[in-house]
Amino acid sequence: MELRHLRYFKAVAENGGFARAARLLHVAQSAISGQIRDLEEELGVPLFDRAKRQIRLTYHGELFLKDAKTLLASADSAVANMQRSLRGEVGTLTIGFFAGGTGPFFPAIIKEFKRRFQDVQVSLVEMTTPMHHKALQAGTIDVAFTRPAPPSDAATLHLEHHLHSDRLSAAMLKSHPLAKKRSIFVRELADERFIVVDRNSAPFSFDKVISLCTEAGFSPRIGTTASNAVGAVALVEAGEGVAILSHAWRGNGVVFVPLADRMAFMDLVIAWAPQHENPVLRSFLDVALKKRRKP
Repeated sequence: MELRHLRYFKAVAENGGFARAARLLHVAQSAISGQIRDLEEELGVPLFDRAKRQIRLTYHGELFLKDAKTLLASADSAVANMQRSLRGEVGTLTIGFFAGGTGPFFPAIIKEFKRRFQDVQVSLVEMTTPMHHKALQAGTIDVAFTRPAPPSDAATLHLEHHLHSDRLSAAMLKSHPLAKKRSIFVRELADERFIVVDRNSAPFSFDKVISLCTEAGFSPRIGTTASNAVGAVALVEAGEGVAILSHAWRGNGVVFVPLADRMAFMDLVIAWAPQHENPVLRSFLDVALKKRRKP
C-alpha cells in the first residue's frame, strides 16, 4: 500500500465516482480503478458498493476513509515540516556566549531571530572562550559569540565573522594617580602590579595583555590571577593592582581609563563549524549579520 492508493481512494469517495476523481487528479480513470482494485485486494474487503449507478462507500469503506484521511494529513504535515526545515524555519539552535563579550547588539539579534523563527527552539549557553572552540568542533553548540580562535585552529575548526571590537581600558582605584586622566598609554603602567584573568579561562585576553605590555617595552609584573573579569574587577577594588579589561565591566571605587595604544582592543566574532552547518544555523547567521550591519 502506498500513499497514492490512499489519495485515489479519498478522491473517489469524496467526489462520488471514478470519473470525477480522474478529472480532479488528472489521471486516467482506468488507472484509478486499477489502483482501487489493488487496494481492496490487499485489504481483503470491498471499499465501494458498485451495484448501483452511483457508487457508495461500504461499511468498511467508511471506516477506512477516516483512517486514510488521518494518514494523508500526517503525510502532508511531514512534507510541510520538511520544507520548513529546509528553509531553516523549524529545529533547534544552541548559542554559546561569554559574560562581557556579547556586544551591544547581542540581545537585539536574539530577539529578532526569535520573532522571525518562532518554531526554532533557541538555547543560550554561557561558557569560556576555549570551551566555545571545543564545543563548536564537537557540535554541542551551533554558533558562538566569542573571541578569535588561535591561528593554528581557526582554519580547521570553524569559520568566523568579525562583529565588534572592544576597546580596552586600565581598571584602577579612583585614588590612583592616573585615574583622572582621559586616556593613558600602556607604558605608563610599567611599574604597576597587574591582575590578569587566568589564561585557561581567557587565553585571548591574557595573551593580549602580555602583547600590549611587550609592545610597550616591559614585561608585566603579575601579582594576582582571577578566574574571570568580574573577579579581576573585585581584586582591583581590593587594591591588589590594576587590570586591563574591556570597559563593559564596572566596580565600586574603580575607574576605567581608556588605553590610547593603537592595538588596545579585542575582537568579538561570531563563529561556527562548517561541518555542522544546517538550515537553521544559516537562517541565524543571515539575521545576525544583517542586524549587525544596521546602523
